[in-house]
Amino acid sequence: MPVSYQGLLSGLLDLTEQTYAPYPVWSDSTPKPVQFTPVPKKEAHRRYWLARQFDRVTKKGNGRQGGALGTPALKVLEALTFDFLNYASGRLDPGYKAIARAANISVSAVRTALKRLHAVGILAWVRRREDGWTDGRYWRRQETNAYSIRPCSEWKGFTPPREAPPPAPGTWGRPARMPDIIDAAIEAGRTHGAKAQLQVLRLGMYGSPAGDTAGLLAALASLGAAVAATGKN
Repeated sequence: MPVSYQGLLSGLLDLTEQTYAPYPVWSDSTPKPVQFTPVPKKEAHRRYWLARQFDRVTKKGNGRQGGALGTPALKVLEALTFDFLNYASGRLDPGYKAIARAANISVSAVRTALKRLHAVGILAWVRRREDGWTDGRYWRRQETNAYSIRPCSEWKGFTPPREAPPPAPGTWGRPARMPDIIDAAIEAGRTHGAKAQLQVLRLGMYGSPAGDTAGLLAALASLGAAVAATGKN
């Protein structure tokens, strides 16, 4: 029976294609230290709330559970922001199981959510590994990813909302200028007489801060009382 060299050759090719990695780590993992970037707490919280807004405005129809992100991705982002992110150092490197516990979802859902956050540019990561030698044998071990929550300017398909302009001076929230106590006393004397003038000076004396102004008002009040007494005699 003739031998099919073509079939034998294809079988050998199939065997050569079955290659296996010598170490169970991702090919793009790095053993180099990762430099985290600090994120102020207020800014980190702002990015999370903007991500929620991003998901809300991209919903299509009332039947969808989420928009561009989806509920699981928002849960993962919430866990990363509020449970794992070190605001002072920027360190963010939890494992999948830790994220799943904090977000109250499955590990497989965490993987999908991380891919979704990465696809829209909200999340970036660096795969890390550890290398070493034990008894003359070289080994590699996969470490947890180092994550970073990116600024909203880098998110795909998201337009940051415009900041509200500050109100014009004097529109609202600005108290009216209180009249000077001396001017008020003079006006009270013109319209209501000396007694009203004296009353305004006394009120100003009790309501003014301690110091030269209080002493001046006290002197004016005493002078007004003396003038009033003289007028009666």
